[in-house]
Amino acid sequence: MTMTLGSFTFDAPVFLAPMAGVTDTAYRVIAHDMGCPLCYAEMVSSQGIHYRNEHTLAMLQSEPEERPLAMQIFANSAEMAAEAAKFVENLGTADILDFNMGCPAPKVVKNAEGSALMRDPKRAYEILCAIRKAVNMPFTVKMRKGWDDEHVNVIEIAKMAEDAGVDAIAVHGRTRAQFYSGKADWEIIRQVKEAVHIPVIANGDVRTCDDLERILDVTGADGVMIGRAAQGNPWIFRQMTHFLRTGEKLPGPTKAERADVIMRHLELLIRYKGTYVGPREMRKHATWYTRGIVHGAQMREAFNRAETRKDFEHVLQTYFLQDV
Repeated sequence: MTMTLGSFTFDAPVFLAPMAGVTDTAYRVIAHDMGCPLCYAEMVSSQGIHYRNEHTLAMLQSEPEERPLAMQIFANSAEMAAEAAKFVENLGTADILDFNMGCPAPKVVKNAEGSALMRDPKRAYEILCAIRKAVNMPFTVKMRKGWDDEHVNVIEIAKMAEDAGVDAIAVHGRTRAQFYSGKADWEIIRQVKEAVHIPVIANGDVRTCDDLERILDVTGADGVMIGRAAQGNPWIFRQMTHFLRTGEKLPGPTKAERADVIMRHLELLIRYKGTYVGPREMRKHATWYTRGIVHGAQMREAFNRAETRKDFEHVLQTYFLQDV
C-alpha cells in the first residue's frame, strides 16, 4: 500500500504519532533509523512561536537524518494559527505541517485548543482555512472521535477539513472524555474514510502487526499512526513496515539490541539537550525500553536515580545484561 502527501509517497505508511515529551529529535532520529517513513514532532504552541519563546523555538529544530518530518502546532484562533504555520514553513525545518485538534490535556483544552476545537466546528474550520491560505507545504490535521459519546462529530469536522484544503486527516478513535482509556473505535474511522476523498490515517490501539492488519481491514485507512505502542519500542516501525511490504513478521529485539538503542538514545539526548537534562529525560524512556522484564522494578528505581552515561551503563550491566 502507498500513501501520498504532497511530493512524498510512502510505500509503508506507518507513522510516528506526535507525543508531548516523547517525540523529540532524539527519538525521531531513532524511529527514522528503524524504518519509520514519517515522524510527527511533539506539538508546539502557536503562542510560543508568536512570542518567540526560546523553548518553543528549540522544539522547532530538526536534523537532516530525520527528514521528512511533520511539525505539529496548536492554536485557538485563525490569526495565531496562520502566523505560526507560516513561521514553520519559512523556518524550513519540516516538510509537512500538522494541526492538533486531538490533545485532551486539561491545560490545553482550557485554552480552547486541542480537542476543545471538536466542540467548536466553526472556529475549527476558520483555523484550518487560515492555515491552508498561509502555507503551501502539505498540511494535515489530527482529531478525535468527538468531545464525548454524546457529541461524536468527527465525520462532520473531517468533511469540513477536506473542504478547507487539508491534505490528510489522522483520526484517533477515542473521544476527549476517554482520554486514553477504553477501546479505540475503528468503525468511526471507517466512516470518516468513506465520507472524505483525502487520505485518512488511523490511530488508536495498534500495538502489533496483527493489530495493523485488522485496523487497515476494518477502516480502509490509507495509513496508520503509532503512539503509545512506540514508547520504548522503536522496533515497531521496522516490524510493521516490513510486514506491510512482505507479509513477514520480524522478531523483536534481543536484550543486547535493546541495550544498544538505550545508550544511543541517551547519547542523542545528551547531544541535543546537554549532560544535565539529557540523562534526566532519558529516565522515562529507559523504563519504557525495559518494561515487562525480570528485575523491572529494581531497574526503574535505579534508572530514576541515574545522572550520567556511566550510571545508565551500570544499571544495564547490573540488571539487564548479566546473562547476555
